[in-house]
Amino acid sequence: TLKLLLVGDSAVGKSSLLLRFTDGAFEPCLKPTIGVDFKVKKMVVDGHALQLAIWDTAGQERFRTLTPSYYRGAQGVVLVYDVTRKDTFAGLESWLNELEMYTTKSNTVKMLVGNKTDKPDREVERREGLQFARKRSLLFIETSAKTQDGVQHAFEELVIKILQTPGLWDKSTEKQGVQLMESSAQQDKSLCGAYCPL
Repeated sequence: TLKLLLVGDSAVGKSSLLLRFTDGAFEPCLKPTIGVDFKVKKMVVDGHALQLAIWDTAGQERFRTLTPSYYRGAQGVVLVYDVTRKDTFAGLESWLNELEMYTTKSNTVKMLVGNKTDKPDREVERREGLQFARKRSLLFIETSAKTQDGVQHAFEELVIKILQTPGLWDKSTEKQGVQLMESSAQQDKSLCGAYCPL
């Protein structure tokens, strides 16, 4: 199982991307995510059968205090902005700072996604996104959750990159998780949910 996160400002289309990728659906009027949403998607990449646990975080400021715990153990992070709203692009810097602060793995794979390319009123050019991504060594892709353009590709790219980064998913890290689980179970038999393998 790989843990992926979707982060970015409110209303950039994080939930739409997730819905499109996991269910192949598009809802033009999704309500803002409260706190965090979570979906699981199975896929086969390069002969590896994988289960992706994708956490969709709320972009709204008032839920920001909830997010640090979700960063823990994430192998991949998708930073989303809306190509028709310059402010969501400008906000990426603070999301990156937050990632630096809270991700537990230094080699977490990060991908920048410019969403809503189907809309005509673009404010952020593709090359701006590309420059930003290059400067901070992020993967980069533009997508449209509405037309499905680039969505599947974005997640596949991210997963392939994670698979190419052995420290992110090698067996030794899994063993640590098991030991943790055993020790917490020994301490208190009724302690359920003390450790989440995701």
